[in-house]
Amino acid sequence: MKKGSFLAALHSGALVFDGAMGTALYERGLLYSTSLDHACVSKPDLVREIHRAYVEAGADVLTTNTFGAGRFRLEPHGLESQVHEINLAAVALAREEAGDKAWVLGSVGPTGLMLKTVEESRYPELQAAFREQAAALAEAGVDAILLETFRQPEELELAMAGVKAGTRGGLPIVACASFDAFGTMSDGSGPEQVGRRMVEWGASAIGVNCSDGPAGVYEMSTRMLEAGLPVVAVPNAGLPHRVEGRLAYRATPEYFQLYARRLYKAGVHGVGGCCGTTEEHIRKIAAASRMVGGGEGVGRGGGMREERISQAPLPAPGIEVVPTHAKGSLGGALGQRFVISVEVNPPPGLSLDKALAGAKLLRDGGVDVINIADGPRASARMGNLALSVRVQDELGMPALMHVTTRDRNLLGLLAHLLASHELGVKNLCVITGDPPKMGAFPDATPVYDTDSVGLLRLIRGLNHGYDPGGKPMGAATSFFCATGAEPAALDLERELDRLALKVEAGAEMVMTQPVYDPEVLHRFLERSDALGVPTLVGILPLASYRNAEFLHNEVPGMNIPEATRERMRAVGGGDAGRAEGVLIAREMLSSVRERVAGAYIMPPFGRYALALDVIDGIAR
Repeated sequence: MKKGSFLAALHSGALVFDGAMGTALYERGLLYSTSLDHACVSKPDLVREIHRAYVEAGADVLTTNTFGAGRFRLEPHGLESQVHEINLAAVALAREEAGDKAWVLGSVGPTGLMLKTVEESRYPELQAAFREQAAALAEAGVDAILLETFRQPEELELAMAGVKAGTRGGLPIVACASFDAFGTMSDGSGPEQVGRRMVEWGASAIGVNCSDGPAGVYEMSTRMLEAGLPVVAVPNAGLPHRVEGRLAYRATPEYFQLYARRLYKAGVHGVGGCCGTTEEHIRKIAAASRMVGGGEGVGRGGGMREERISQAPLPAPGIEVVPTHAKGSLGGALGQRFVISVEVNPPPGLSLDKALAGAKLLRDGGVDVINIADGPRASARMGNLALSVRVQDELGMPALMHVTTRDRNLLGLLAHLLASHELGVKNLCVITGDPPKMGAFPDATPVYDTDSVGLLRLIRGLNHGYDPGGKPMGAATSFFCATGAEPAALDLERELDRLALKVEAGAEMVMTQPVYDPEVLHRFLERSDALGVPTLVGILPLASYRNAEFLHNEVPGMNIPEATRERMRAVGGGDAGRAEGVLIAREMLSSVRERVAGAYIMPPFGRYALALDVIDGIAR
């Protein structure tokens, strides 16, 4: 059995739920006209095979094949006397495949009755049916009860009362509603109202399942966040259509990955798949979990598991670990002076001349280090190692090279790191990286063998003389590692928890996303200062009102105050817009100058002179 409490893990977030069971059985030859739940007894190998595929894809949570295993749904098949048998068999199959890798939740679906046509005098009978099924699931040893696809609030209330009675209040209840195309349940109530009701009825967690595709479920589930309980989102693979007599779903696994990351970053605690989803959809959700999660039980399947990357707490025999202050001019400068880093990106073509000219301009203007991104916004560019080497060799200033986990598997990452060290590029900014769907080549395949936390642990192992498998290498690297953070993240608690994991894994400096509100940064620093690592505040001078609106509305982690956008609206674009953007950036930097170790400036559209305008006159 998986260690730890399911509910505690759900509170920690970024859990991966499994995918569809009914459509998976249908694809394996079972007819919808039969009882799919009875397959737990009649065709256990099929059910076991589906559970196994989801665990191998990276699911942290398996749901039992019992959605229709209540008395009312079994009755048309003449199976109402087998409620106890079917539910016990279903849990045993799920538990067998879950092992110590996944929690098991007992699925309970609605009765299939339209309550408007049911006399209220029969409500106790419905509640008793929910109680009967929940009691069987509890007896079999599920970790929680999952109420799925409820469209009628009054039936959901009956189900929750029945489940609490059947389990004697001893199990968490995850209550999921399903909304129509207008975002309402059968009585017209929206997700905010439904979420509050679920809390009142005693849910341990709430969420949305089925409905339509990821986009609609994203909207509904994020509107439930205000209820204050963990939220899960389990969308269909879009709406089905019929192809040669069979139902087919159109939402691709890659589309699910994009929305899974958005859901996690918005504060949703668990993401999975409902009708039409397969193990490939879950594999992509697990990849998204690795991008934003980290730690025990989060997104560890479908790729390199975190525990396989040695943490190497002690140096290998004969190895002396290099301390931060001795790691070149950047490590030595931190805490000694206000450090200025400016981003210069490699080109999309073959020539580095423009980038090198910009770096020279910045060096002559007093910038300390050149920051070089790794395919920012999933764009196709020259590899940043080439520009990093030339900046250091030709301009005599340190480069801070970004390394993402998006494009290389573990072996590729290791090879890239060792080559960088050999070429003298030892300052790294370790990040997970934007998914390819955000760029101009959406068909490119993301790798995400690990995430930024896992890569930091790998590098810490190299710095202690160990390879990723924990084998002594006979020598050690001396990488300096920075990492990123979002002070304006919607779920600041999650962001701080993840930053703590990064620092624990070896991050020696924090570089924030651009910040435009001093109070946002101060609130972040009040919490992050306890981690004991220096912070460079992200500064991105706005270029125009249009640029400000795009960043605020379209770029995750960016939050530009209305007053700032209004200032940019008043000046528009052109020279006036750029001048106002620089003034806003200078004001921001001046207001936080005493709270941070330096600034990380991202000049818009390669206008490097704007970075010098921002720091002009700033006390160093």
